[in-house]
Amino acid sequence: MMSLQQLLGIELPIIQAPMAGVQDHRLAAAVSNAGGLGSLPAALLSLEALRSELVMLKAQTARPFSVNFFCHQPVAVDAQREAAWRQALAPYYRELGLDVAKIPEGPGRAPFSAEAAELLAEFRPAVVSFHFGLPAPDLLELVRVCGAKIIASATTVAEALWLQERGVDAIIAQGLEAGGHRGHFLSEDLTEQAGTFALLPRIVQAVELPVIAAGGIADAQAVRAAMALGAAGVQVGSAYLLCPEATTSAVHRAALQSPAAGHTALTNLFSGRPARAIVNRLVRELGPLSPLAPAFPMAVGALVPLRSHSEALGIGDFSPLWCGQNASGCRAVGAARLTLELAAGVAP
Repeated sequence: MMSLQQLLGIELPIIQAPMAGVQDHRLAAAVSNAGGLGSLPAALLSLEALRSELVMLKAQTARPFSVNFFCHQPVAVDAQREAAWRQALAPYYRELGLDVAKIPEGPGRAPFSAEAAELLAEFRPAVVSFHFGLPAPDLLELVRVCGAKIIASATTVAEALWLQERGVDAIIAQGLEAGGHRGHFLSEDLTEQAGTFALLPRIVQAVELPVIAAGGIADAQAVRAAMALGAAGVQVGSAYLLCPEATTSAVHRAALQSPAAGHTALTNLFSGRPARAIVNRLVRELGPLSPLAPAFPMAVGALVPLRSHSEALGIGDFSPLWCGQNASGCRAVGAARLTLELAAGVAP
């Protein structure tokens, strides 16, 4: 089997996880320039913003990079659920002196589209990655035509086999430890999902593609362990959050460097879909997985004023403090240095 480095045109089998909301092109460029694969998250970007980010990314690196997209199905507004969500948040609005009548609506994340595919054809990234499955076959073919390798996340063996059947080039085995959104798409039952070092060897055995381990990998020792279990490479997210190239907010950085980072939970409060974050006031008081939260991504809008107001005061009570279960690798060092330190776990 071709190595991950040969497949993706990179020097080191280290992939920086795409982290929407806490990074831009600068982190991706730094990792790519160090020999890994930097990733640019597109889920929160308009087409105009994505174009701007791609222009700046290509200006800062001539090496391969990845662009990441979500593949969720848009949902219609559920008026009853939306009203219940607003009612649940109303006490916080009143506490902070915000106008309950002005709670905003609207999703905060757009799925992959034909327009995005046209933009990719112009910039021709080496890799395009997908979360929550894959886009429709015709859209996926547009990605292939532009020459990009396709990778996608699987949280179960069944999802890995599904991805292999549809012709992806490599599979990311996302363990339950991983920070940010779960990549599940065949089932919403979280009990079907396993930790990285339980899931990884099962997917390696089941598929004939390179498998990338993700979740709880924060240092060279964990990289070494993943490779020993058959991983062709690793994807690392949380460890990069304190890098100067990341756009992680001040309250998020403070939480990552505090004992609070030792307690994370899968929560749907911040987007409507399970994602791992540091437990804060909102998660404690409403419960991590609440039926009140509208379906993904409709939960986002109503939290924006609470988050903005609180962060201005230096408080992260209503912020999505994304983090995996292993924050031990979070250090305020340059992304290039961190990438090389992680790669020390790769056998020569």
